Amino acid sequence: MNDYGDLFEEHELTKVYDREIFRRLMGYVRPYLRWVILGVFLILLAEAARNLSPYVAKVAIDRYFHAPELRGATLDRMFLALRGVLLLYAALLLLDLLASFLRGYVMQLVGQFIMRDMRMQIFGHILRLHVGFFDRTMVGRLMTRVMNDVAALNELFASGIVDSLGSLIGLTIIVAMMFALSWKLALITFCVLPVIGAATLAFQILSRRAYREWRRQLSRLNAFMNERIGGVVTVQLFGQEENTFRRFVGINTEYLRAALRAVLAMAFFGPLVELAGGLSTAIILWYGGGQVVQNATTIGELFAFLTWGQRFFWPLRNLSAQYNTLLIAMASSERIFQLLDTRPEVVEKPDAIPLPEFREAIEFRNVWFAYEGENYVLEDINLTIRKGERVAVVGATGSGKTTLTNLLCRFYDVQKGAILIDGYDIRDLRIEDLRRHIAIVQQDVLLFTGTVRDNIRLFADFISDEQVEEAARIVQADRFIRALPNGYETVLQEGGATLSVGQRQLLAFARALAFNPEILILDEATASIDTETELLIQEGLKRLLQNRTSIMIAHRLSTIRDADKIVVIHRGRIREMGTHAELLQLQGIYYRLYQLQYRDQELLAAGKPRGEIVS
Repeated sequence: MNDYGDLFEEHELTKVYDREIFRRLMGYVRPYLRWVILGVFLILLAEAARNLSPYVAKVAIDRYFHAPELRGATLDRMFLALRGVLLLYAALLLLDLLASFLRGYVMQLVGQFIMRDMRMQIFGHILRLHVGFFDRTMVGRLMTRVMNDVAALNELFASGIVDSLGSLIGLTIIVAMMFALSWKLALITFCVLPVIGAATLAFQILSRRAYREWRRQLSRLNAFMNERIGGVVTVQLFGQEENTFRRFVGINTEYLRAALRAVLAMAFFGPLVELAGGLSTAIILWYGGGQVVQNATTIGELFAFLTWGQRFFWPLRNLSAQYNTLLIAMASSERIFQLLDTRPEVVEKPDAIPLPEFREAIEFRNVWFAYEGENYVLEDINLTIRKGERVAVVGATGSGKTTLTNLLCRFYDVQKGAILIDGYDIRDLRIEDLRRHIAIVQQDVLLFTGTVRDNIRLFADFISDEQVEEAARIVQADRFIRALPNGYETVLQEGGATLSVGQRQLLAFARALAFNPEILILDEATASIDTETELLIQEGLKRLLQNRTSIMIAHRLSTIRDADKIVVIHRGRIREMGTHAELLQLQGIYYRLYQLQYRDQELLAAGKPRGEIVS
């Protein structure tokens, strides 16, 4: 078995930027590449318009405000002179506004479509994973992958990549304009960059672990809540509400601390950037003002540099925010791809054989199986089940009864030996064909949110309404279903909470019959049913088992007395095999189990004193 520990406790990211992870992420962008190119073009327009406007203002100040012919001019005359410049300035502002809006809308669309694609891929992959994976992986953590981690990537796709590119484009335009206008003022403006560099380095060190821990604690919180809410009845039954709440408070507090550390990292960086921007403005005013006094530069140039100097730090702040987005996205991507790279241990061969019909027999041939290492749960199992035969499997808890049927359904693969159907190793068969021939009715029935009808046919379109109702009638479920408020259209709550245990079991029988399997597995299917309900479904069970190969796992021996063959498993090995009468006559393990369940009842019924041995 693989170790899925990484899906429980996320370890430290080795790199902030991983080229392979980023390459895989870009694979999700390819279907929407035209939209991304449009977004880049729009942000280029917005940045160009935004950073050309200070130059237009500079022209207006230098050419018109200080023009000798306009000194003392009226407002009307000044407006007529500036009309062209004002229209150009307004057009640039409007272009900036429109391009920014369209870019934001387009990239949000791209982000939403990519989230849809990723969730579809992740959920589809989860559905194909083997049962052993779910034995070791908490549902809450999988929910975190599908919902929170994918949502974190939305920020990267919707704004992170294009905004980072836009920030770089904006910086490039600003730097180019400043150097083109005055290289001396440009160098003076950039003298605060070492402060920004030191702040950025400190921010990266602080934020990397902080954001990583924040995501880890969120995953832990989701897992705890999912598990405790799902088991709230057990918590209340044993009076552990306060204890559970205290544990939740502890986990939630750890999440808060991690979140505050991440917020602190951002709070540390933002003011430093603002401080650097303020220093830059002060330096420009000091040096540029002196240049204006000495007539070495113009007021328009000083105004443009002040505007560009302030705007120069906008992209830097944006890039720091995008660094957070990249940091979170890389952590989320690592976990998502770790899940997507988890390969099922039970896989179908490329040349798998179809099995259109079950004709002869099921054979367990020298089967050995262990969940962990060589701690074998089943050892050297040899068993043949003929078509139409009713076989019961009994034994103590943990003896391997359910494992036997799990192997037949190929939820796991055997380590040694083979399981054959009609002479074919089930590992050579198509998994869909194999499982299409089998239905399982378990003790714990899982019902989904939906109507009674949908729960019987499991939303399968090929099962008609008539088949659903016929299956319910055969297993004696029709009577209680029609007594529900809306009959077959009654919407069940999650898990069928409004139904009794017996009613849920009857629905499970109806579900199995609706799919018309050739091989039926009853795994303690009547263990939770009261005697009255059990008597009610006996006739239904006879109809259900008719002309079907069945494997019945049971502790209540009353349900298997009529089996064609009873297999007794003890400590992973088949110890006895035969009919009910043969095994009683053998006076072995089955005989002792029978005595434990029925000795006193039969003695009392016969009027014999307790302690007399039943032969």
